[in-house]
Amino acid sequence: MARTAFVHRIQAAAPDDVSGLEAAIADGTIDSGGIVAILGKTEGNGNVNDFTRAFAVRALKDALRPHLSPEAVEAVSYVMSGGTEGAMSPHFLVLGSSEAEAGGLSPALAVGGAHTPAMPFDQLGRLGQVRLVAEGVRAAMAAAGIDDPADVHFVQIKCPLLTAERIAAVEAAGGSVAIRDTLKSMGASRGASSLGVAVALGEIAIEAIEDGVIGRDASLWSSRASASAGVELVNHEIVVLGMSRDWVGPLAVDHAVMEDGIDILPVRDALRRLGFAADGQLSAAERPALKALLAKAEAGSSGRLRGLRHTMLDDSDISSTRHARAFVAGSLGSLVGHAGIYVSGGAEHQGPDGGGPVAVIADRSLVPSLAAAGGSPS
Repeated sequence: MARTAFVHRIQAAAPDDVSGLEAAIADGTIDSGGIVAILGKTEGNGNVNDFTRAFAVRALKDALRPHLSPEAVEAVSYVMSGGTEGAMSPHFLVLGSSEAEAGGLSPALAVGGAHTPAMPFDQLGRLGQVRLVAEGVRAAMAAAGIDDPADVHFVQIKCPLLTAERIAAVEAAGGSVAIRDTLKSMGASRGASSLGVAVALGEIAIEAIEDGVIGRDASLWSSRASASAGVELVNHEIVVLGMSRDWVGPLAVDHAVMEDGIDILPVRDALRRLGFAADGQLSAAERPALKALLAKAEAGSSGRLRGLRHTMLDDSDISSTRHARAFVAGSLGSLVGHAGIYVSGGAEHQGPDGGGPVAVIADRSLVPSLAAAGGSPS
């Protein structure tokens, strides 16, 4: 027997609206026992006090408890990204696997998940976090049955952040934290986590990283890391997406790296590698084949976009990550023809300064140009 992946995008009317997931489990569309991860875009502010993420995780776990053991519920990776600015649509992506007969279309999408142990908060934003995440990525690759880092196309991570209480606990024990600003701790955590991905995938040697470069040296980055920080956890929940000859089925994943927030051409190239015509915006006939689009977004440190000044970094009312999410979601939405896309803000060490990695998951059996050829790109 082989494994085959499934990916379902479920719209949400609120952070705790799990009715779509419950219905899909009830009618057999989703096998709850095969769920590896649930990724979600929730309609909060995406900052330290965004409790829509924890609200969504609690509702998702409650929905799964009637179907899974307590251990299985906790083994799922729940990666909630707060902030659906602009027209980005709140939704959940349910990813998992089931058994399939060998001999199907291969290589195919492979999905693996892992949880790291709880992290001492004096290590957040430091080399200890980089090492911890690197080990977690390797564990998720093993769960997906992926041996070669080159076969990994995207690594989605949920990482912790610092709160006033967490900082006080570290200092009361005689320790110190890398940063005392709780909002900035989100970036430090995302950055260290992303460097952990780079180490695990062989993009950067661990010897090239020390505490002083984390969040500061923009020349160090991963082309396949996506990290989102939240108050709702104290460890890291990791999801690896790749291609494997040990998996079969119509789903495939590819990735691209945007150089800035309007650099959609690499994403179009990824779509074409998956068989889409991608001539302008995806046609109505092509859109059902796009199962998921995940991207990172940030304002960039220069305050300029292709030479023109922007004000995302100077707005004291709205965090730059919120501006960036809306901006990149608009750019990518205009390419794929809908706004049910997963854009996470804050891209420290995730792609070049001002840009970010993107992952595209497609159902090759639904791509018009491939359907007649049995779902395999030429």
